[in-house]
Amino acid sequence: MEKARIAVPSAHPGGLEAEVGAHFGHCDVYTIIDVVNGQVTAVSTLPNVPHVQGGCMAPVNHLAQNGVNLLIAGGMGMRPLMGFNQVGIDVYYGAGAPSVGTAVDALLKGALVPFTQDFTCGGGH
Repeated sequence: MEKARIAVPSAHPGGLEAEVGAHFGHCDVYTIIDVVNGQVTAVSTLPNVPHVQGGCMAPVNHLAQNGVNLLIAGGMGMRPLMGFNQVGIDVYYGAGAPSVGTAVDALLKGALVPFTQDFTCGGGH
């Protein structure tokens, strides 16, 4: 991975030690991890935007506008997954990771799989 800006839905206060949020649109914050040549170069947080039923594109656009090009998520509906595909953000399935740092390490080692329709949920959870 030459260069990437990764977002991981996180429990407050965010960071590498934070718990991975179960559903991307309902997380407290996003932990943003900048990676260059497979190495973490910066870690920051980005507040989530208000999520309303049917408004799943708001967080998609929020992340795209903040330069994110890769997302690790445990859950999302089909509509936002399609939205991420449209805005050029690659999504990987990271459910079960005990922390943001663990999920990012797994991604960098090639252990996470792309988030497909098989992983989507009905939303609202």
